[in-house]
Amino acid sequence: MQACLAEESVIARRLTFAALFVVTLAASLWLAVIALAPGGFGILDLAALVLFAATLPWMVAGFWNAVIGFIVMRFTADPAMAVLPITARVRDDETVTVSTAILLCVRNELPARIIRNLEPTLAGIVASGYGERFHLYVLSDTNDADLALKEETHFSDLARRWRDRVAITYRRRTINSGYKAGNIREFCERWGGRHEFAVTLDADSFMTADAMLRLVRIMQADPRLGILQGLVVGLPSTSLFARIFQFGMRLGMRSYTIGSAWWQSDCGPYWGHNAVLRLEPFTRYCELPVLNNGERERHILSHDQIEAALMRSAGYHVRVVAQEDLGWEENPPTLLEFMRRDLRWCQGNMQYFRLLSLANLKPVSRYQLMLAIVMFIGSPAWIGLLLLATVMLASFDSPARFIRSDVGNMLFAWVLVMWFAPKIASFIDLLLRPEARRGFGGGRRIVVNFVIETVYSTVLCPILWISHTIFLAGLLFDREIGWIGQVRDDHAVSFRLALSSLWPQTLIGWIAIGLVSATQPAALPYVLFLAGGPALAVPFAMVTAWAPLGRLAIAIGIGRLPEETATPEELLLLSLPAIRPAVQPGSV
Repeated sequence: MQACLAEESVIARRLTFAALFVVTLAASLWLAVIALAPGGFGILDLAALVLFAATLPWMVAGFWNAVIGFIVMRFTADPAMAVLPITARVRDDETVTVSTAILLCVRNELPARIIRNLEPTLAGIVASGYGERFHLYVLSDTNDADLALKEETHFSDLARRWRDRVAITYRRRTINSGYKAGNIREFCERWGGRHEFAVTLDADSFMTADAMLRLVRIMQADPRLGILQGLVVGLPSTSLFARIFQFGMRLGMRSYTIGSAWWQSDCGPYWGHNAVLRLEPFTRYCELPVLNNGERERHILSHDQIEAALMRSAGYHVRVVAQEDLGWEENPPTLLEFMRRDLRWCQGNMQYFRLLSLANLKPVSRYQLMLAIVMFIGSPAWIGLLLLATVMLASFDSPARFIRSDVGNMLFAWVLVMWFAPKIASFIDLLLRPEARRGFGGGRRIVVNFVIETVYSTVLCPILWISHTIFLAGLLFDREIGWIGQVRDDHAVSFRLALSSLWPQTLIGWIAIGLVSATQPAALPYVLFLAGGPALAVPFAMVTAWAPLGRLAIAIGIGRLPEETATPEELLLLSLPAIRPAVQPGSV
């Protein structure tokens, strides 16, 4: 009886979200039609409407996830428990009875940095008394000969140090077939039968032993769980670029994840790391198809969301625990490194087009795959709107010829609200929670950081949209990015490097600004919303990577995270440069 009621509740939530999504989408398009009505509705107006429609799904979904997340955060004592009730049944003292593999996937990474993140976790597992229940597997796809030699030396030494306390196995493939998903698949076929669960980690992941044990205990308590994802947040960083990003990430992730978990329920997310898998069904049901375009086979880069969809189609639940102490990751230190990672995600998400027709996928899973696609499809739509608006402004003697100022301003404000809704929701929630305010350095510091992050995002996003647009065009001609290593240490970005990488953004930005300034200067503030960031892309990349500014940001609290105010003991063991143990909570 309870199960039936719970299922009916989930169906009602999903129908509610779907209704809100469709009505908001339609209302936004209706508002756009009215705004574009002056002078009739011609071919250029229709083109603008189609482009605007392509940008809407991601924003509308984010808006309602944020609204729902805000309501849950404000009106429940424990938001994580509210969206995943089984967490209330786990006391964190239950006996761990299962064998769990810890899967650390690496490719061309510095082993000393990885071991720095691993050893506090291993120590915590041993201290818990469950060392014999865990087995660390370092699954390497490194193809750099020098790094491979360092890996073998470092991880052999690590295994010796932890012998008889935690089992450690190092394995390196010489060919990284299937990328990360193929790496884990090879583990499943070779060793998966020895373990019930697997914790997945990336090279930049950090999870405490307590976090791993909590997720494992929740999995033990519910045999229906196939994948249990922890909320992932950024480790405190030292570069200005990463510090501002980490603050925005912390704001946006919480409300968005809680809101989506409220209605997605058992069709939750999997982000490929800092999660626990039930190995038997994962091995049986989650092998990824190889894509074939008639000429050559292509392996899937963005494996996580399709693995979650396959797990759910097999009858197992995929859930997220929306707690912020269950796992961290390192964010790219510069704009150019961020773009490299972003384009890999872009290529992987575009592969989902070929997977939407897979049999037996749940409707919510298909929605998730489609949303992952339109997240990047929206980028060329935004840039198309910029170029179209520039041409229309330059062609007409007055903006009033093609857009109503009153409705246009209303639509512009609505777009901004939808775009920033996840961060706004968490921002308001933080200000209403005294303890949370102190963690971020005080109310005034939160407000200052929110303003800085809003400007930062307004600059960053159009730069990325142009990058996506160029890359998507290249995909039509078989341009690919592949799976490459990430530069994780702070480093300067020279003018020459920034210009060679960002000249398209600079050119597009300044052409749009120049044309509008010369023809319709009154419309310049609106065009700057899309063109300002690209025009400033080169200095933005250089300045946000400048080490002295990163140090200044740490000193005055720009991008301050709770881990920098009251640092967990495990993070202190990492000796992160951004964390100063002597720093006390501020009130600025």
